[in-house]
Amino acid sequence: MDNSQSNHKFDLTNYLNVQRDLVNQAIVEIIESNFPNCRLSSAMQYSLMASGKRLRPVLCLAAAETVGTINDDVLMAACAIEMIHTYSLIHDDLPAMDDDKLRRGKPTCHIQYDEATAILAGDALLTLAFEILSDQPSLPENALIRLQVIKTIAGAAGHKGMIEGQMRDIEAETTPASLDELKRIHHLKTGALIEASVMTGALLAGGTTESVKQLGIYGENVGLAFQVIDDILNVEGDAAKMGKATGTDASRNKSTYPGLLGMEKSRRFADELINNALHALNIFGNKAVPLFSLGEYIIKRER
Repeated sequence: MDNSQSNHKFDLTNYLNVQRDLVNQAIVEIIESNFPNCRLSSAMQYSLMASGKRLRPVLCLAAAETVGTINDDVLMAACAIEMIHTYSLIHDDLPAMDDDKLRRGKPTCHIQYDEATAILAGDALLTLAFEILSDQPSLPENALIRLQVIKTIAGAAGHKGMIEGQMRDIEAETTPASLDELKRIHHLKTGALIEASVMTGALLAGGTTESVKQLGIYGENVGLAFQVIDDILNVEGDAAKMGKATGTDASRNKSTYPGLLGMEKSRRFADELINNALHALNIFGNKAVPLFSLGEYIIKRER
């Protein structure tokens, strides 16, 4: 793929808006059919419908388009992934974890409601996600693939993935991580679910073994780059744009790339990761333009 030629006419802003609208409308339909009128549902909806980037579901949809088309199974899986991500944010923000007061420009769930409600809202979103993932597929050939997707997402979100990453992140506040350990923490805490999002879209859209493998490489590198940039933005980002406080990593003595490498080396490392990710897209030609642009967006983002 000639990146300079294939990418310069692509309108990423419009693409993101269209895909986010698609995901948001599907989530609204899920809310209308699954959320009763009660305090727990109100807290779930409060966090789920906050103004987030929807990066993980958008990556899922873009991966599906790279190997095929977006079908109902892909869209429902994308929504489930966003629910898992939202649950993780609710729990990360709790006083026992990162103790954050602001998320997506709004008071965090435990501030808006209370700590017990926030815990239960996170738990409920996680279990609802797997209820959606295990629902009858719209395409019969996706039944066995859906099991593979469930295993992939569960592994990325569970004690071998995101939860273990959060545990190691907490431990690193008192025992500073080495560079290799920090890479592992970031891969588990953030990268694993992003990689799973990309692979889910590819699997449910009928991707071949080779295409899923290459998109997995893309997802792994993009996922780690996302967290490196997150570390950088926590130091020099604009809190108003980000919708959350900055400077919190240093105040909590967290292990970060800027803390270990400095800002310039951290940026170069993020650039290297994105280059690795984009190289993995070469086999797809122009079909991968959205994923290519999303990779560039991650490295340049301000929130």
